[in-house]
Amino acid sequence: MSRVCFVLFGLLLSISADAQPVSQTIRPIRDDIGFCWDAEQMHRLISHLQKTEKKPVMLPVPSAAISPHDDYLYAGAVYYPLFKSIRTREAVIIGLTHGSVRREIGDPQNILILDEYDRWQGLSKPIEPSPLRERIIDRLGENDFIISNSAHQLEHSIEALLPFLQYFNPDIHITPIMVTAMPLQRMQSLSAVLTGIIIEYMQENDMQLGRDLVILISSDANHYGADFNNTPFGEDARAHEKGTAEDRRLAQTYLTGPLTEDKIIALTKEIWGADYREPDKALWCGRYSIPFGLLLAHRVQMSIRAQPLKGHLLRYSDTYSEGVLPLKKTSMGLTAPFSLKHWVGFFSVAYY
Repeated sequence: MSRVCFVLFGLLLSISADAQPVSQTIRPIRDDIGFCWDAEQMHRLISHLQKTEKKPVMLPVPSAAISPHDDYLYAGAVYYPLFKSIRTREAVIIGLTHGSVRREIGDPQNILILDEYDRWQGLSKPIEPSPLRERIIDRLGENDFIISNSAHQLEHSIEALLPFLQYFNPDIHITPIMVTAMPLQRMQSLSAVLTGIIIEYMQENDMQLGRDLVILISSDANHYGADFNNTPFGEDARAHEKGTAEDRRLAQTYLTGPLTEDKIIALTKEIWGADYREPDKALWCGRYSIPFGLLLAHRVQMSIRAQPLKGHLLRYSDTYSEGVLPLKKTSMGLTAPFSLKHWVGFFSVAYY
């Protein structure tokens, strides 16, 4: 073979190799009705929320937060004051495992559920996972987690945060973590191990909590009505008033002010009832994601600064009180009804 032919042959091999398809798995959208996956429509939503925001204020950048995951046309005004203040390059997102998902995947307990998607579907472009995810997989004990793309595909509590998060942080990288049912002692030990992994990662990459990495916790509040088998106060206007007042009491008592482990423990006694597996006092879907996420945020914060985070309730509302945002011809809709006989509460809390 002549030198020229050899070079041409080499170029053809190189081109052929480059042309081979790269195997990529993108986590598909679970809810394409309640959430917004169109950049133009998301801009319409944000513009509306900006114009109608009650008492707009400039907030500091939070180190951790609790976000709702209900439909945007219901809860958009509760998401907005939180996410407009987040400016970071990475987010650890603590999601939950809804009952329908637990039934589908065999109800694993006492573990975290991680994924191995190459990317997650985003608002304007796919969202890349953080290298922290692989670090966690490498460092956690084999009995501490499972990897399940199918579980993450079924669960919507993490994806709910992504359009708002990416809108204000276009190049965000995420570490998605689903929390299963587990007793308090297991949460304490597992969050301690995860804290060490996160601290090491942050130190190696010269990262600060809040500025470079935020811990986000997904949860809605009370699910009220016969559809949820939850009617302790009845199903009239007075019942709604009592139910939302109980949500506010729990949020103000346990989620605001200085964050301490004692306060987190006290919260579990309120929202779990007699047994952590059978809540009988407050039907919050984040009954595991909130305590675990707060333990994690508290320990990361104390490891870095030895000064507790302080929680601020940004907004509380519910589907009956909030109603539906008056946006027409959008890609968004409603995934559930609202009435005095069927309503869901939600709140956003920022930790500084």
